[in-house]
Amino acid sequence: MQKPTLPKGTRDFGPEQMSKRLFIFDTIRQTFKRFGFLPLETPAMENLSTLTGKYGDEGDQLLFKILNSGDFAANLTELDISSGYKKLTPKIAEKGLRYDLTVPFARYVVMNRNALAMPFKRYQMQPVWRADRPQKGRYREFYQCDADVVGTDSLICEAEIVLMIHEVFRNLGIQQFTLKINNRKILAGIAEAIGVPGQESTLSVAIDKLDKIGQEKVLDELRERGFSEDTITNLLPLFSFTELDIRQTLEQLKNWLAVSETAQKGIAELEETLQLVGVYGLLNSQIELDPTLARGLSYYTGAIFEVKANGVSIGSVSGGGRYDNLTGAFGMPGLSGVGISFGVDRIYDVMEELNLFPASTVQGTQVLIVPFDAEARRVALPLLSQLRVSDIAAEVYPDLAKIKKMLDYANAKSIPFVVLIGSEEVQTGLLTLKNMVTGEQRKVSVEEISNLIV
Repeated sequence: MQKPTLPKGTRDFGPEQMSKRLFIFDTIRQTFKRFGFLPLETPAMENLSTLTGKYGDEGDQLLFKILNSGDFAANLTELDISSGYKKLTPKIAEKGLRYDLTVPFARYVVMNRNALAMPFKRYQMQPVWRADRPQKGRYREFYQCDADVVGTDSLICEAEIVLMIHEVFRNLGIQQFTLKINNRKILAGIAEAIGVPGQESTLSVAIDKLDKIGQEKVLDELRERGFSEDTITNLLPLFSFTELDIRQTLEQLKNWLAVSETAQKGIAELEETLQLVGVYGLLNSQIELDPTLARGLSYYTGAIFEVKANGVSIGSVSGGGRYDNLTGAFGMPGLSGVGISFGVDRIYDVMEELNLFPASTVQGTQVLIVPFDAEARRVALPLLSQLRVSDIAAEVYPDLAKIKKMLDYANAKSIPFVVLIGSEEVQTGLLTLKNMVTGEQRKVSVEEISNLIV
């Protein structure tokens, strides 16, 4: 007999876990709706032509490909097989699982552009898949909760993302977090200033690994990618901003990157975004301006965001940014957008580690009705309907079993109240309400039960 297993990097979620996950989903969804975003879903699979080329070389390698239906290898030749996976893949796989929700969203916008009111604001809460190496906080299947607005380049959108991030994490109970912010124009300007104009993507991919591998290995990777020692030396001021506040960081960036108009524009966008956040009246903002923040995805062109929970050894729990031409790949150039993504799985791990889930989150059934015989069911079932009409989660024990077995069932599910209905209860009309937490029992009428369940 085959032992059942799960693919590495995937997980089952039992009732207790799902209750906690739904708390996260509902909290994020409520914020998205308050900010005017509308719901959207796209298919789990997309054409590979839709996905490839949007995430950089490293992202493309993490795409899960889906083999064509039927005999996918029927027309392959020896030359095809020996030509390497990059040339072989299009011949055997035309589709792939989505890597994120942003590219499918861009595809959707282009396909439905004549039916959408611009700016278009949507939120999307669905799983994504990445062929990554599983480890703590990193899964092959995980959920993202995205909110994007396209059709405007107004920095009010960036300011609202800052506000949404603060609202979501504070409503989840994650009070200690840091929202890091940067601008890809600054990174492009750094590339110009250090003598490698146009290589900001290469620079960003390497810098994006700074937290994982450290400064020296980042510099080694840049050397491997052809950056000269002079260029590396010119880059070193980037790593000296860690002890500065936002105002000091902006001033030093202006001075260091004075030769780059691109960088100055990025700095100005950051300043305006932060000013708008101040106008909104955000209290106790937890923003950190981090010039080393890169967000390796190649489609970002403006502001970039990343959130980390403080005090836990888990990576970023949220990230996003501005993209000026993602829809251009689908034949609709010049449509600017900006978005944010919340990683539910990492947020869950953070809240578990910090014990932040409210006790009420996992409460399911509030009342178990226990009829002792067939006659008692004639009282139990109408009562069950009455409780549900009163919005009280209730269930009836389906079998006629021993009382101990039924009470053990209630304890196993942490059901706080049990209604016992035997022959005496049927005759008198007074039912036995047992508090499973305190052990207290009392006789009550059917009409009283709804008011006594708290």
